[in-house]
Amino acid sequence: MTERLSGTNRRLVLAGLGALAVPFADPGYRAFAQARARIVIVGGGFGGATAAWSLRRLLPDADITLVEPNPIYTACPFSNLVIGGTRNLDAQAFNYAPLALSGVRVIHARAIAIDAALKQIRLEDGALLTYDRSILSPGIDFRWGAIEGYDRAAALRAPHAWKAGAQTERLRDQLAAMDDGGLVVMSVPAPPFRCPPGPYERASLIANYLKTRKPRSKLLILDHQDSFSKMPLFREAWAEYYPDHLEWRGASDDGRVSRFDAASLTLATDFEEIGADVANIIPPQKAGEIAHSAGVVDATGWCPINATSFESTIQDCIHVIGDATIAAPMPKSAFSANLQAKICAIAVARLVSGQEPESTVLANTCYSFVTPDQAVSISGVYSNDRGQFSAIDGAGGLTPVGSTSSIRSAEASQAETWFAAITSEAFG
Repeated sequence: MTERLSGTNRRLVLAGLGALAVPFADPGYRAFAQARARIVIVGGGFGGATAAWSLRRLLPDADITLVEPNPIYTACPFSNLVIGGTRNLDAQAFNYAPLALSGVRVIHARAIAIDAALKQIRLEDGALLTYDRSILSPGIDFRWGAIEGYDRAAALRAPHAWKAGAQTERLRDQLAAMDDGGLVVMSVPAPPFRCPPGPYERASLIANYLKTRKPRSKLLILDHQDSFSKMPLFREAWAEYYPDHLEWRGASDDGRVSRFDAASLTLATDFEEIGADVANIIPPQKAGEIAHSAGVVDATGWCPINATSFESTIQDCIHVIGDATIAAPMPKSAFSANLQAKICAIAVARLVSGQEPESTVLANTCYSFVTPDQAVSISGVYSNDRGQFSAIDGAGGLTPVGSTSSIRSAEASQAETWFAAITSEAFG
C-alpha cells in the first residue's frame, strides 16, 4: 500500500467501484436472461442480500431464494458508534421487504444442513430446498472455549459485540452503568477475524465515551498481535485525543488473554490477572456454522474458494462469499462481501448459462472512526485471475499520518456516504 494525499481522487474512484458498481458491467449479461436455474442463497448480510439483488437482475427467469433466519438485519459497520453512545441502534436495522417485492423468495428460517451430493438444503422446520447452484454467505461464528472460560454464557457477562444487535446494546449499557473511575478491558484475538481494524475503531470510540462522560475511567486493550491494520493512524489519534484514557498492550508486552473468569470479570494473561469493571472479549473466529455442515470448510476453519468463480474448492456447485472465505489479501469486511457478491453473481449467471467465469479486478475501502466525527481509511485493489487473489501493488491508499482534522472529518463524511450506498444496495 502507498500513502496518499494527492491520490485521494483515485481512492474515491476505487470506493465507487466497490460500493456502486452494478452487475450489468458484464458484456454478456443479456445472454443470461433466458437461463432458468434454481439458486439458493444462505445468509442475508451484505454478501447474501447483494447477491440476491444481483441475480434477480441478471437472471430474471431464475428461481432465486434467500434463506435468512432474522427478519431484521442489524449491520456491524457503524455499530461501534452505537457502543460509544453517539448513534442509535435503530439506524443499523434493515429489513428484506424490498428484496421480496423484487421477486426473490425470502424465507426466514435457519438452514441447518446441506447435502452437496443431492444439492439439497434442509431448514430447521424440515423443509428441503433443491438447488442447481447455491451461494453461502454465512458470516462468522466463534471458537467458544479458545479462551478458557469464555463461552456463550460468559458472553452475557463480557459481551463480544462482534455480531451487531443485542450484544451491541449489552456492551453499550454496561459502559453506561459503569461508575466513573472504572476499568474497561478489551481482548483482541489473533487474526484472521471479521473487520481487522474494527477493535481499534471500537477502542477509539470507547475512549472518547470515557473521556467525555466518565473522565476518571480508562480502557486497556490486550492484544494477541504486535501490529494491526492502520496502526500508525490509530496510535497517532490515541496520542492526540486519548493519552489518559487508553492503553494498548501487544503480544510481546503480555497482551495475550488465555483465561477468563466470568464471575469476577478477571482476564488472565501469561503473567498477570486483571479485574475489569466492563470486559469486552472478542473471541477467535471461524466460518459460520452452515459452512461446516455443507463440508466447505478446511482445517483452518474457513472456506477455500476459487477466487474467479467463488466456487468452493471442496464441494461442487456451492459458492462462498464474504467473511467466511479464505480470500486474503482481501480483508473480511462488508465492502469485500458486497463486491464479492456481485462478482459471484456474475460467475453463477455465466455458469448456469453455459459460459465460463472471467477474472476481474476487485477493491476494498475500509473506514474507521477515531472520534465520532473523524475517520481514517485504507483501500486496496485485487485481482482474482486464475482462481487466486492477489494485491495489485501501488493501487491502494492510506490516510496519511499527520493528516489535519479537516481531512479526517472529510473521511468521516465519505464513510457516511459509503454506508448509505452499501445498505441501499443490499436492502433496497
